[in-house]
Amino acid sequence: MRGGYEAIVIGGGHNGLAAGAYLARDGLRTVVLEARHKVGGAATTDAPWQEAPEFNVTTYSYVMSLMPRRIIDELRLEHHGYKVFPMGPSYYAFPDGRSLTMTGVDAGKDYEALARFSRRDAEAYGEWRKWLGELAAIMEPLLLTPPPKIGSRHPLDLLDQLKLAWRMRGLDVPRVGELTRLMTMSAWDLLDDWFESPQVKGAMAVDGIIGTWAGPATPGTAYVLMHHEIGDAGLGLSSWGYPRGGMGAVSDALRSSAEAFGAEVRTNAPVERILQKDGRVTGVVLESGEELEADIVVAATHPRITFLEQLGSEELPDDFVGNIERWNSRSGVVKINLALSELPDFTADPGRGEHLGGAVELAHSIDYIEEAFQDARRGRAARRPFSDGVIPTVFDRTLCPEGYHIMSLFTQWVPHEWSEEPHREELEAYADRVIDGYSELAPNLRGAILHRQVLGPYDMEQEIGLIGGNIFHGELSAEQLFHMRPAPGYADYRTPIRGLYQASSATHAGGGVCAIPAYNCVREIRRDRRRERLKQRLTVRNRG
Repeated sequence: MRGGYEAIVIGGGHNGLAAGAYLARDGLRTVVLEARHKVGGAATTDAPWQEAPEFNVTTYSYVMSLMPRRIIDELRLEHHGYKVFPMGPSYYAFPDGRSLTMTGVDAGKDYEALARFSRRDAEAYGEWRKWLGELAAIMEPLLLTPPPKIGSRHPLDLLDQLKLAWRMRGLDVPRVGELTRLMTMSAWDLLDDWFESPQVKGAMAVDGIIGTWAGPATPGTAYVLMHHEIGDAGLGLSSWGYPRGGMGAVSDALRSSAEAFGAEVRTNAPVERILQKDGRVTGVVLESGEELEADIVVAATHPRITFLEQLGSEELPDDFVGNIERWNSRSGVVKINLALSELPDFTADPGRGEHLGGAVELAHSIDYIEEAFQDARRGRAARRPFSDGVIPTVFDRTLCPEGYHIMSLFTQWVPHEWSEEPHREELEAYADRVIDGYSELAPNLRGAILHRQVLGPYDMEQEIGLIGGNIFHGELSAEQLFHMRPAPGYADYRTPIRGLYQASSATHAGGGVCAIPAYNCVREIRRDRRRERLKQRLTVRNRG
């Protein structure tokens, strides 16, 4: 049995790398174990076309949003190459020749853009942004707050519950009501309270359904909208950006940070089993048969992999196993990566402009988006898919040769059951419909496509361990948030096995390349280590 480690991290995605960096920064001898040949998980930059190796794409995830400035600074990520270009405005072109360009920062421009669809909506938008900003300011600190064990009567848990109540002391009754509605209502109902134009409501609904198995009419999507509002990426609240070198550059910076602090990062090192004795973790066994010992193990993998495969239900409480088995991790996402000979030329806004530097959406109305989801719920791929597209090469010229471009399309929906089989022919037909949708708005796009890559839920599950193809490792629905994520009583990054912690996107504040689960998890590890040291000192003192 190989010793020498004080902490083992399972999974070399961005959360695993960040956890490894923080543990090593705290002075623990740490190893990060990644099953694949490279680190990054969903945050990788790859050259998918053998015939065109000069084209690089951000294969799965595609923009930075939620990573707090403190994580960037504490892990010295900018020193290790982290650089983000702020995204441009969101752009919506419509078949009738009109378009909507939303900056989110220039009130005058946004008012004029909205007024072309509804003067009432233009008048409401400023108050909408103010309201969202106020709620985001309340919610944002909660991202860095481990959920307490609500309902527990243990003195330490009661103290945590009181701390949360104290943090929320500034909320009055009306604001608590607003937050309650936000957590439970649909994006559709919320937007109906504010806007009248179907196009405007469609534009506002996009953040409520990204990556979800839910249409805008599904309860809980109002919160998902808010979740994406709390963007940061080191650029300030409600900011998004493109990392220079693609999302893989973020993972490279995290790995470099971890190694600089002294962590060992191993690839091609899949974990077969987590070892425990008498309810205490003791290490792991790799698929090669190699055993590694450590008193601290952090699992940055999907909870079903951690608890139902690498441990086993017989080693865990029945109620906990039941919660993990019921954990919803459905998806209907299809990622399409394109290599282009030229930028798309939209009929509504010909030529190159700021509208190509941000999200380029295929979302004609809120009904259009809901219809795409309902198609998938009925068991067929959307006839008119929704797409959240970006062209990072407007800013980042490291991804492909000069004069060419990469376009990444995060599209929805296909049936979530497609995670069980490849469905190659159906996926290609679905991708054709996505391209048809954009080509109706930018007629040159189809002829500009040199290469394309189509990745469905099956690929996401098989290649990078996203069970069901869900980018959040579990749905961001009302019953799977905060103290329920991924199971009641275990949302504080601990598990039923002492010394075994979890830091995947299935934990609180997971979703997006943010590293918040890793940050929160390591903070709880520090807390437990302080308690153990105090207990040891008291034991020695009592013996004396």
